Amino acid sequence: MKTSDFFYNLPEELIAQTPIEPRDHSRLLVYDRKEDKIEHKHFYDLPSFLQKGDVLVINNTRVIPARIYGKIEGREATFEILLLKRRDYTHWECIMKPARKARLGSIIKISDELSAKVVELGDYGARTIEFLFDGVFEDILDRVGNMPLPPYIHEKLKDKERYQTVYSKIEGSAAAPTAGLHFTPELMQKIKDMGVTFVPVLLHIGLGTFRPVKAENIEEHDMHSEYYVLTKESAEIINAAKREGRRVICVGTTSVRVLETVADENGFVKEQVGNTQIFIYPGYKYKAVDGLITNFHLPESTLIMLVSAFVGREKTLDIYNEAVKERYRFFSFGDACFFK
Repeated sequence: MKTSDFFYNLPEELIAQTPIEPRDHSRLLVYDRKEDKIEHKHFYDLPSFLQKGDVLVINNTRVIPARIYGKIEGREATFEILLLKRRDYTHWECIMKPARKARLGSIIKISDELSAKVVELGDYGARTIEFLFDGVFEDILDRVGNMPLPPYIHEKLKDKERYQTVYSKIEGSAAAPTAGLHFTPELMQKIKDMGVTFVPVLLHIGLGTFRPVKAENIEEHDMHSEYYVLTKESAEIINAAKREGRRVICVGTTSVRVLETVADENGFVKEQVGNTQIFIYPGYKYKAVDGLITNFHLPESTLIMLVSAFVGREKTLDIYNEAVKERYRFFSFGDACFFK
């Protein structure tokens, strides 16, 4: 299967530059797989498509100010550093631009209180750096770091919390789990009052989620690992739903990747902490997931491939083309889909 099999034409003006206010007023495309039927709604209509006993699996990761800038003393070039994955207290995997100038042993000054030393080289601009500082790293990063908005967003974000879900909790992501950006506390309460349960999992989003597919044959794409946690309590709630025939609906592709990483052939999951490199594309048989709430994803990305494995490649492209025709807003600050 080729990467180009997942291409669709998207007018640039449909790439959302700012989030909708209120959060739940974004549009919602609902696709019923059994009836092969599309409905055009708003996210605040989601409760009418849920039922008592459903389980909504949410990723409670929180985005860190992962984009920082610095210089090598005596040189003109400014380096952009995007933090992706923490190895230990001082070492991070990251992407650096311009990478060719970030050689082994280079020391990049970020501020008077923070410098970074390049200690390992990787492909496609990947580097491992050691931070040099005095004090509490998180406090320093909060002062010098910037919210890591995707490169296709050119507008400045007025409120940093709009790139966090209202249920974000555990810091460590280089990007937001954007399907969750549509929820408000009021909408979540309304859904809970229906008898629907929200169950948290954790996946810290890094290069595995948003690295472009460079290979022509998708099977040759190398997924980077991302840290995840599924607690005993969450596993028990999910397994009870599976036993009783209730729906397990993932909010976002990252929640999907956690469940499908740990699920057995019958869709049951277990408490687990680890790193996942799971790459889901057509031909993959879903084990734990019965429904998916997600945004519209980039052409030829691993995320549209994941959706295509759930809905079917041709049907996914049909739905995306319909969304373009209906002038939906795309990508991180865009509208949502519910595939059920």
